[in-house]
Amino acid sequence: MGQGFAIDRRRATAAGGAGTGSATDLVLRWRIAIIGALVALAALAWWSTGVRMSGMDAGPGTDPGALGFYVTTWVVMMAAMMFPSIAPMVLMYAALQRGRREKGMAASWAATPCFVAGYLLLWAAAGLVFYAVLRLGRQLDGGFFAWHHAGRWTAVVVLAAAAAYELTPMKHACLQRCRGPLGFLVTEWRDGRSGALRMGVVHGAWCLGCCWALMAGLFALGAMSVPWMIVIAVLIAVEKLLPWRAAGTVAVAATLAALAIGVAAAPASVPGLTVPSHMSAMDMHGMSR
Repeated sequence: MGQGFAIDRRRATAAGGAGTGSATDLVLRWRIAIIGALVALAALAWWSTGVRMSGMDAGPGTDPGALGFYVTTWVVMMAAMMFPSIAPMVLMYAALQRGRREKGMAASWAATPCFVAGYLLLWAAAGLVFYAVLRLGRQLDGGFFAWHHAGRWTAVVVLAAAAAYELTPMKHACLQRCRGPLGFLVTEWRDGRSGALRMGVVHGAWCLGCCWALMAGLFALGAMSVPWMIVIAVLIAVEKLLPWRAAGTVAVAATLAALAIGVAAAPASVPGLTVPSHMSAMDMHGMSR
């Protein structure tokens, strides 16, 4: 993001004279407009998510509902949680497209929305996988994964595994791609709207590789809980946006480990965790069969 801004400043300075200030102002206004659009869409998505999840059980093991409801809710959730974190990548992509237009090269104005759409498309596909696993597990577990049987300890294992994944080479490789917009765009560049859609899907795949364990942790804590969605979104932003990559990764791993310990030792004392009652867990399992 900073490198792209420096490039635009050099480009503006090279124009010289009175045009320099106006060109720099134009770049700033353009960047603010893109960030503002992403933030506005994320805010709208957060509001829509809160409305759609109103009255739903916010605890672990929540029934995800019918497929149509789940998919639309999941995509809105991803927009709410991920748009702030992908802002540097979208800004860099839009900057490169703008540079191509300044040079008289073909660069569709619709390419940036296509890039974002491809990103959401990949996460929608990932959501379907999560849904299938959850539904299949509910059909086959015979109540084994209810909270008062193995559910609590399954949540502990998922959170501990998510913490451990933060320190793996695969996580490091995926996070590097997410934190390096220019390197990703240079190596994955494709022209046109279809190319932008493909690039968005590829970036989404790297993001999924970076964040799938955090999403699993969200399901362990309560997938239909807006507060836990906010916590996971903040953890994603910490490791993707803060300049201290190693410190951010360690902080996220420590947070997940602390949650695992809290759920194992005293789940009722974990702030924001809705602990299912024995009867509600039985009712929920019976409704899902």
